[in-house]
Amino acid sequence: MVASRRATKETCIDVRLYLDGTGKASVSTGIGFLDHMFHALAKHARFDLELNCTGDLHIDDHHTSEDCAIALGEAFDQALGARKGICRFGLGMCPLDEALSRAVVDISSRPHSVIKLELKRDMVGTISSEMLEHVLQSFATAARLTLHVEVLHGDNDHHKAESAFKATAVALRRAVALDSTAGVPSTKGMLA
Repeated sequence: MVASRRATKETCIDVRLYLDGTGKASVSTGIGFLDHMFHALAKHARFDLELNCTGDLHIDDHHTSEDCAIALGEAFDQALGARKGICRFGLGMCPLDEALSRAVVDISSRPHSVIKLELKRDMVGTISSEMLEHVLQSFATAARLTLHVEVLHGDNDHHKAESAFKATAVALRRAVALDSTAGVPSTKGMLA
């Protein structure tokens, strides 16, 4: 279990994360749909997650969304430790009704992301659609991993976003899975 805090002039976030959990989550960001996405991420990655944020939502959703993703990514990076004995790569494909998303993860220590959610509406609940993509980008950067997420098809923005977060969760679960034969899973001999 990793516990961390991120405090800025805009937000204060407490995170507790256990990668070898069962998917239990307690999340309170002040943004209902973001809470829903983090719950889905924890459930389908089988991570135990507690995340509480007090943020400047009177301004908009940006600082809270971004900082929660950064705090979660930093906790994930810390929980991984030396990055050895894991599968490293993960692929997840998840449908939600008419929506289908694919996520591919490389726990490479090289942060990069390509996120294509193809959302149509300006908002999903009280979070702007652009912030949903930015949450995944910010998480990947702070977690020091490569993340490709693409909604392959769908009509409903809620379904598309949720299938994308679930696919990301499945890919993460597979990437962090123990592999006793892996050692440091890199031809360089290190993932740093």
